[in-house]
Amino acid sequence: MPALTRRRLLAAAAALPALPSLAQAQAWPSRPIRVIASYAPGGGVDVPTRLVAEPMGAILGQPLAVENRAGATGSIGAAAVAAAAPDGYTILSDASGQALNPALLTNLPFDYETGFAPIGQLCTLPQVLVVLTSGPAGLAALLAAARKKPGMTYASSGIASGPHLAGAVLSRRADIGLTHVAYRGSAPAMQDVLAGAVDMAFSTTPQAVPLIREGRLRALAVTTAQRLPFLPDVPTVAEQGFPGFDVNDWVAMWAPAGTPAPVLDRLNAALNQALSDPARRDRLLNGIGVLPAGGSREDLARFVTAQRLAMREVVRAENIRVE
Repeated sequence: MPALTRRRLLAAAAALPALPSLAQAQAWPSRPIRVIASYAPGGGVDVPTRLVAEPMGAILGQPLAVENRAGATGSIGAAAVAAAAPDGYTILSDASGQALNPALLTNLPFDYETGFAPIGQLCTLPQVLVVLTSGPAGLAALLAAARKKPGMTYASSGIASGPHLAGAVLSRRADIGLTHVAYRGSAPAMQDVLAGAVDMAFSTTPQAVPLIREGRLRALAVTTAQRLPFLPDVPTVAEQGFPGFDVNDWVAMWAPAGTPAPVLDRLNAALNQALSDPARRDRLLNGIGVLPAGGSREDLARFVTAQRLAMREVVRAENIRVE
C-alpha cells in the first residue's frame, strides 16, 4: 500500500470539494428549469429566449419554462435569480442592463459583478428607428421636423435600455432635443407608437420587424454599423450623416453565482447546440430579426467586462439618470 505522504493527503483533500458538484452535475437536471426573462412578454429579450428555450430543454431532457419579471431596467428579474439557489434550476435571460445597471443603480440587494455566473450570449439585438407610415419618409425628414418642433418624443423599452441609449446618442449628435418616454418593455412602447401617442421609437428588431413587414410602421434607420440582411433597404444611422454610430442591445444567459461549473458547462453546450441548428438560426435571423451569437462562458465574461467599462462612459457622456 503506498505511503500516505503529505503530498497525497493534500491532493486528496483538494479533490473532496469537487465531488458534490460533480455528483450534482451528473444528476442534473432532474426537474424543469425556470428561466427568468428580465423584460416584458413579446419584447427583445422574451422572444429570442423562448425560441432557444425549447430546443435547450430537448437537449437537456427537461423543459425550460420562461417566466417574465419585468421592471427597473431588468434588475427585478436579475434580483430574483441572484437570490435563487445556485443549483442550475433557476437561470436568467437578460439584456444590456447587466452592463448598464452597475453604472446607474444603487442600493441593489445584489452585485451585478459578483452575483452571476455567465452561461453564454444568445444574440445581438439590432435596433431600428420607426415612425408611423404617415410620418417622415426618411431620417433627414425626421430630423428636420424635430428641429421645427422641439421636444418630439421617442419611446423605448425602459430607462437605460439599448433603445434609450440609441435615442439619447442620436439626439445629442443631431442636436434635436428629443424627449425620452420609457415603457416597461418593447411591446407597450410599440403600442403607443401605433396609437400616435409618441412621435417615434427606437426598438429592438423582434418587436419592430413584424410591424414593418405588415406595413404598420416605417423603418427610417438601423443602429448597426452595417445594414441588416433582413432589412437590406433600410440604411444605417451611420450612413445618414452620423459616422461611427453603432448602438445595439444584446441578450445573454446567466446563473446564480456559485452554480457548479459542470452544470454551467452543460447549459452553455445546450445553448450553443440550439443556436447551431440551421432552422433555429433562420428563425432568429430572418424570422424575428436578431443576430445569433453563442460562444463560451469565458467569451461572455470578457464581453461583459468590456461592455461595463464602455457603458460607464456612455452614461456619463449622455447624463443618463434613473428617474
